[in-house]
Amino acid sequence: MFEKLERINERPKPFQFYTASDLWTDEHTSKQMLSYHLNEAIDLSSRNAEFINRSVEWIVSKFEIGKDSTIADFGCGPGLYATRLAKLGVNVTGIDFSKRSIKYAKEVAIREELNISYVNQNYLEFETEERFDLVMMIMCDFCALSPIQRNGVLNKFHKMLKPRGSVLLDVYSLSAFDQREEGAAYEMNQLNGFWSPNKYYGFLNTFKYNEEKVVLDKYTIVESDRTRQVYNWLQHFALEDLEKEFVEAGFLIKERHADVAGTPYDRESNEFAIIATKANA
Repeated sequence: MFEKLERINERPKPFQFYTASDLWTDEHTSKQMLSYHLNEAIDLSSRNAEFINRSVEWIVSKFEIGKDSTIADFGCGPGLYATRLAKLGVNVTGIDFSKRSIKYAKEVAIREELNISYVNQNYLEFETEERFDLVMMIMCDFCALSPIQRNGVLNKFHKMLKPRGSVLLDVYSLSAFDQREEGAAYEMNQLNGFWSPNKYYGFLNTFKYNEEKVVLDKYTIVESDRTRQVYNWLQHFALEDLEKEFVEAGFLIKERHADVAGTPYDRESNEFAIIATKANA
């Protein structure tokens, strides 16, 4: 028992394990995540409906989105942004590896006769010959990726953008990092049964990596027939560090905002958003 507890509380190296697919593709947790997405009043898997409406309105204006525009939504979930954009006549491609979310999004698109191409795939592996006016990665998805994965994604964006296309994404700031604390917690049926329909014991270990500015929420779920671990990594950024990653991938950061709805940039905000273009555009 002592050795098992030692493993539960063990601190891994930053981004040592990648378990995002376990969260989004598991039959039970994917159902839970979809319900969070579709709850318009909360900011969990997706932002609340009021914010999304405001965000889409700002995106359409900022990037001069029209009926001939092409947009790629990386991590589209159940299509909350894609649906709204497609209703304006935009050609949208949504990529997400949650089969349940994509199924829901496709049903909405068919029912409302919207021009959306949904791809059920890990966006780290997504390839296409299509070129886009705008590539979006919203809800701080970029923060869940390791440095190697982020570099791969930025290279992918660079390849998929039209010459004058833009990238829009948001990230967690150093202010948010400073507010996080290390800790350990244990609870029966942790998060109100989020991890399993059956009885389980849940352990949560939160680790901070001060040099890398990374926070890890490490969940260990112990059921009668299995034990599994889910690693939720969150990179936090100074604007200068994010800009460096973009520059190394061939981009220039053109604008910075506090969020993807165009709120003015505030260094003390817990999040910030950037607009980037190809350096040679």
